[in-house]
Amino acid sequence: MGLTSPTFQLVLVLIAVAVCVLVLWQWPRAARKGPLALAGRVGLLVLTQVSILAVLLVAANKEFGFYSTWNELLGRTSSRQAMQPGTDGGKRPPALAVKGQESIGLKGTREKAGQVDRIEIRGPVTGLSMDGYAYLPPEYFQKEHEKEKFPVVVVITGQPGVSKNLITQLKVPQTASSAIMKKEIRPTIYVLVRPSVVADRDTNCTDVPGGPQALAFFNQDLPLAVTDVYRASGAPGSWGAVGNSTGGYCALKLAMTNPTRYGAAAGLSADYFARQDGRTGDLYAGSKAYKNENDLTWRLEHMPPPPVSLLLATSKNEDDYEPSLKFAQKARPPLKADKLVRDEGGHNFQTWREEYPVVLKWLDKELRALADRNGGQ
Repeated sequence: MGLTSPTFQLVLVLIAVAVCVLVLWQWPRAARKGPLALAGRVGLLVLTQVSILAVLLVAANKEFGFYSTWNELLGRTSSRQAMQPGTDGGKRPPALAVKGQESIGLKGTREKAGQVDRIEIRGPVTGLSMDGYAYLPPEYFQKEHEKEKFPVVVVITGQPGVSKNLITQLKVPQTASSAIMKKEIRPTIYVLVRPSVVADRDTNCTDVPGGPQALAFFNQDLPLAVTDVYRASGAPGSWGAVGNSTGGYCALKLAMTNPTRYGAAAGLSADYFARQDGRTGDLYAGSKAYKNENDLTWRLEHMPPPPVSLLLATSKNEDDYEPSLKFAQKARPPLKADKLVRDEGGHNFQTWREEYPVVLKWLDKELRALADRNGGQ
């Protein structure tokens, strides 16, 4: 029974109701004098509080998406060693497996509205794997486009968080489907993932010395996996990235470290460096130089700017407002940094959900312009 399944929530509610009924029934007996009666009262109160707390915690987890599976809750790693090239006669299996389709209420058939696949990415380079989703536009299934390859946008949720938040909370595939059907943006594949490549550690899309190679997973494994199975464009700079919070840092970082793949990226309430805490551990093996390399503002100041377009979405009352302005001020050609600044907005799903329609159109415009400069590829 899944941690976020409605059945599990219903079972907990029924248990809580049963416990409350039991307490009301047994309380007169427990109200007697004596140590056994006192212990009974304490036990009944604890049982009531635990059952109600369990319902509240599971509801909060479903709402905010802290953990999607029991393995994540218990801190068990989700990474698995993938088959490396050459272990099977020089061939490797596809690095992406489609597990089925996710029903999200798109209006129309897949030829009219598109489809969301549940996927597992199995990294042949890093040996890491991750579950996620892929939205395929309606043109992907239309006969007149059957040989066409599509641009890709990688969408990364915040930390802690699960990829399904991008569907249930931020409505990314629903927003993309509506915009594509209205011809507001080009048909595009959207890959929806979380930022951490292991369940028990916040890796901040960083290649940790002696640890998970998170940046390599996003820069190498994920593109390999998507192009293994889907008709995804391989033209230079034909991919985009977008994310919120930690996912925003990851998205900007992908474009800045791999511009031949990611031509444009948007960060919503993004960090500009990888914060270290108890969930991350030491991301840099104590190296100040390596820490600097993972600071996006430092990269602008000390390294040649890559030829990419970046969008910084923030609000005047958010903590990332001043860092976003500083980053934009440091930007110089060929890097372009646009800003989306709101007077009000918080570090929350509602703010990002309202920004996504604008951000997806901006990404499409920038990737389309890059394709035109590259001869329409």
